[in-house]
Amino acid sequence: MNALSSSPAHGDHDHPHAHPPADSGCCSHGACAPAAPVSATPATPPLPGALLLRIADMDCAAEESQVRRALEGMAAVTALRFDLAARTVGVQAPEAAWPAVEQAIAATGLKTERLAQPVSAADTQRQQRRELTKLGLALALALAAELIHFFTPETRTWQVVSMAVAGAAIALAGLGVYRKGLAALLRGQLGITALMTVAVTGAFLIGQWAEAAMVMALYALAELIEARAVDRARNAIKSLLDLAPAQAEVRQADGSWRSELATGIAVGAVVRVKPGERLALDGRVVAGHSAIDQAPVTGESVPVDKGPGDDVFAGTINQHGALDYEVTAPASDTVLARIIHAVEQAQGARAPTQRMVDRFAAIYTPAVFAIALAVALLGPWLAGWTWTVALYKALVLLVIACPCALVIATPVTVVSGLAAAARRGILIKGGVYLEDARKLTRMALDKTGTLTEGRPRLVAHEVLRAGADEGQVRALAASLAARSDHPVSKAIAQGLDATPLEVADFAAEPGRGTQGHVDGRALALANHRWIEERGQCTPALEARMQGHEQQGRTVTLLADADGVLALFAVADAIKPTSQAAVRELLALGITPVMMTGDNPATAQAIAAQAGVSEVQAGLLPQQKLDAVHALAAGGHTVGMVGDGINDAPALAAAHVGFAMGQAGTHTASEAADVVIMNDDLRRVPETVRLSRRTHAVLWQNIVLALAIKAVFLVLAVAGNATMWMAVFADMGASLLVVFNGLRLLRGADAPPATATAP
Repeated sequence: MNALSSSPAHGDHDHPHAHPPADSGCCSHGACAPAAPVSATPATPPLPGALLLRIADMDCAAEESQVRRALEGMAAVTALRFDLAARTVGVQAPEAAWPAVEQAIAATGLKTERLAQPVSAADTQRQQRRELTKLGLALALALAAELIHFFTPETRTWQVVSMAVAGAAIALAGLGVYRKGLAALLRGQLGITALMTVAVTGAFLIGQWAEAAMVMALYALAELIEARAVDRARNAIKSLLDLAPAQAEVRQADGSWRSELATGIAVGAVVRVKPGERLALDGRVVAGHSAIDQAPVTGESVPVDKGPGDDVFAGTINQHGALDYEVTAPASDTVLARIIHAVEQAQGARAPTQRMVDRFAAIYTPAVFAIALAVALLGPWLAGWTWTVALYKALVLLVIACPCALVIATPVTVVSGLAAAARRGILIKGGVYLEDARKLTRMALDKTGTLTEGRPRLVAHEVLRAGADEGQVRALAASLAARSDHPVSKAIAQGLDATPLEVADFAAEPGRGTQGHVDGRALALANHRWIEERGQCTPALEARMQGHEQQGRTVTLLADADGVLALFAVADAIKPTSQAAVRELLALGITPVMMTGDNPATAQAIAAQAGVSEVQAGLLPQQKLDAVHALAAGGHTVGMVGDGINDAPALAAAHVGFAMGQAGTHTASEAADVVIMNDDLRRVPETVRLSRRTHAVLWQNIVLALAIKAVFLVLAVAGNATMWMAVFADMGASLLVVFNGLRLLRGADAPPATATAP
């Protein structure tokens, strides 16, 4: 499965996924930075040959978004890799463009520092411990300021002491907030840090020193708690990094075995894995038999038997029996590593609901700022308040107005949904597809490899030309079949067990068959459709083919210029899970439609077994594409499930394309929006259920955030809300939506439910 590739840094403006607006998220003093594992190496390796920058104020997605937008218009920048925990970014660009990159980032108000090597996770953790110590001291000082305010006489001396203690608390807890808030105000951006900067500064200036200090300290504490909760969703998939061991036992040139670092093992090396051990790299078994637990990669709950010639994946567990396997991919390009990278890319992309919320927040925050300004200026004239009371009410409004809960409501939910899917062996390439899956009303299903096992076998064959040598005919057919990677051709080649001959001018005709010259003879290994197009289908041949097709067999014919030489019947068993998957789709209100290049009789026989009532057979790749377009033109939201090269156009055209990632082709996986890692068709309705659940949680979070804001806005204007209450309302709402979004991670490891037919 090669669908897992790096995304370019620029071009997001042309893609349905974009990035959140600057300062729209919840940022402070490193609270949003992800927790890093204890290690001497960076959690995410930098891009090779990249400019590595440390940005001290880049501690959450808001600053990451600023950097992305600053660089996405630069043609020289081809890729970005962020590590928020270490506050670094790797920029893939020619060295001559590095000064321009630094200038573009500096223009956003963020200072950069070049690094010669990545920041280690151990250094990152030490930095986080220092920030926690500062926060603890700030909370203690804020509490001391409150105690001084309540229990000391109101003399000038104690007021100075209270102000000094409160000022120290604010400096410790909110210096980073102030720095970013002032920079945002200078750029005319009204986000969370800008609002907190204005609110705390205003409270301090009107003499509410202790309250200003406690508000900043509580804000910092709530941000820290919230960030740790967000990390659980953001890093849920990164736990897979620990699955692949760092070392593996490699066979040496003299036949001995030696333990080596997995990162240094070359493709082609032979690695041994003992019973109970995890595989360090992807490979193909060359010796031994065992059962492999592939749940971490494919989500399969039952171990899979492996023997010589079978593919194995890094991070999976060898159950019993030693295996020797040849490495097929470096450590940086294993299926596991590509899954992690793809999900990280998907987590950074915005879903439609998130883009809508960001647009709303961009209007909402300045509007509430204007209301707060009106309260401060007009309150004394219209309501008879003192200037101090009016200003205090305005500051409370500013704190309540912070859009943190609203903005974070969507990404944490989408990220949780993506991580939950990945744990089940469902790779969704972006939040837009996670959201769109709930809208599907038609599901186009390929036959071979999707509804059926995709491992057909030759069940019957006969020579049709009188006087032809059967051995020679078998050799001719095997020669053409062996050159094709189509499952039917493979079944013929294996079933005939004849020595292939040299083929000249070989060509594959998608949706028809193969052709070439063998021993100087022009031959075609053709399906029913192509034989008719060649004008070689006689009534007697038609009758023979129908007999096989009515049994659900696929018929292939060997023909030369004079007519048909032989008939080969291949049978492909339906997958045990296909019937359950079709029932689940029907229960969800989605109508399955089989689309296949096979003949109508075989297609109808397989469809009847699977429970599919709508069948379109005899389709070439372009006709499959046209059929998907026709369904969409009829007002349907169309999904497409396939595994072959001929399915790729239809997969790309569908609203949501699902590829079978284990047995399917790389082309299909690249074209699809969702990759099913274990080829279990039941994962398709499971994706739809997850999409609907995610959508429900998204709107729960949006309504919850807005409702809490509305209640406290009314209380603030009525004079019944303090700045403390405002902070609790804002941060409390943020924590509620975060934990509500994290509910999607629950049950991610449970087997899919089997729906019953309605």
